[in-house]
Amino acid sequence: MTTKLTLTIEEKVIHSAKKYAQKKGKSLLYIVENYLMSVTSKETSDDAISPKVLKLMGIIKLTDDFNYKKQLGTVLSKKNKK
Repeated sequence: MTTKLTLTIEEKVIHSAKKYAQKKGKSLLYIVENYLMSVTSKETSDDAISPKVLKLMGIIKLTDDFNYKKQLGTVLSKKNKK
């Protein structure tokens, strides 16, 4: 069942959100609904990923063959040599 919800949001925020939704090829309704489902899911706990980290997720695009463990080892080796 769906129910109508009215929100009062800053005009700049709405404009930015609409542009974001258009770039992603999604409706603003879809984005808001999925966001609300994600923050209210029962699987969330105090140990959940922080909102700041979630905001950064997806910013860096890596190749399919990227090996983060190897990269982490390289970086830590360099750090420990200093």
